Amino acid sequence: MKVLLAGGGTAGHINPAIAIANIIKAHNPDAEIAFIGTKKGMENTLVAKAGYPIYHIEMRGLRRSLSLSNIKTAYYYFTAPIKAKKLLLEYRPDVVIGTGGYLSWPLLHAAAKLGIPTAVHESNAIPGKAVKMLEKDVDRIYINFPNTEQYFTETDKILCVGNPLITMPDTRTETDLRQKLNIPANTKKVLLSFGGSLGAQRVNEEVLALMRDYTAHHPEIFHIHATGKIEYEDAMAMAKEYGIDDKPNIRLLEYIYDMPLWEKAADAVICRAGAMTIAEMALLGKACILIPSPNVVNNHQYENAKRLADAGAAILYEEKNLTPGALMAGVQQILENDGAAASLRESIGAFAKPEAADDIYRDLLRLIAEKA
Repeated sequence: MKVLLAGGGTAGHINPAIAIANIIKAHNPDAEIAFIGTKKGMENTLVAKAGYPIYHIEMRGLRRSLSLSNIKTAYYYFTAPIKAKKLLLEYRPDVVIGTGGYLSWPLLHAAAKLGIPTAVHESNAIPGKAVKMLEKDVDRIYINFPNTEQYFTETDKILCVGNPLITMPDTRTETDLRQKLNIPANTKKVLLSFGGSLGAQRVNEEVLALMRDYTAHHPEIFHIHATGKIEYEDAMAMAKEYGIDDKPNIRLLEYIYDMPLWEKAADAVICRAGAMTIAEMALLGKACILIPSPNVVNNHQYENAKRLADAGAAILYEEKNLTPGALMAGVQQILENDGAAASLRESIGAFAKPEAADDIYRDLLRLIAEKA
């Protein structure tokens, strides 16, 4: 079995592709799997770390404003499919898979023209431009959220599988988990919060205000927050100004390296609404407060979060609506109302798709057999 994958630009596109590659390799150790990427994209680092070869085709997305760079982008839209066709004829894959991002388009478009089985996966609630452009070309469209189907006309190609994860969250009970994480013995509830690996200024500001006005006055609640690399010094300065930098039930870190353990231990989570994060929270059945990043294409994090909020599966706050005390009200709803917390956990569990990667693998085998 020979497989070629494309999913570049952001980790949200790359990691699902790696997860699909890993499940294929797990079921079929002899499978030959390779990726395509741009020479400067972060896919080079992530794919290499995962142990797969990568070929390069230059491509970029169109800017929404008038820009001279769009001239070069237009050139890539003409040349990239030609280069992709050449690569496909040399590599001769049995199936080609894309996971969104502008790099998916030339590869899957060319593969479809050559009659090679093709599939695309969309993690977000609102499909990206490349996925929409590929709708008529590909043989299969995998989606994460059921409501995403409404954005397509080729509904017979759609299969709702969820979001494949590189590492599945460990849902087993650990009796000594709090001791392992050095959480104070008097802790009754654990609150975990984070914005992003680099940091999110507005999230940090709101979380630090929450620590000052609420967590610091509740020693039975242990609150750990990841500030992000860029925002760490400013966040620590603010914590010192608020007089919460030395509170035993508050821990501020630049980055949480053992995040899976903290996600497992948390009674409530404040986080962004990326598709991967939501998939993890659903599998763990966590009561969440989602603060979508407003700095993403198509405001897709808000759309992701709204799907959960509408189903009673999460509390949603947009940054622009984070008035003083709003975040505290959400935290109180979860940590001080066991019934409300249980309802959130049960509802978000309905979004969990633990078999996502396996379902994709099995369907790819059917697809290859059908096209043969």
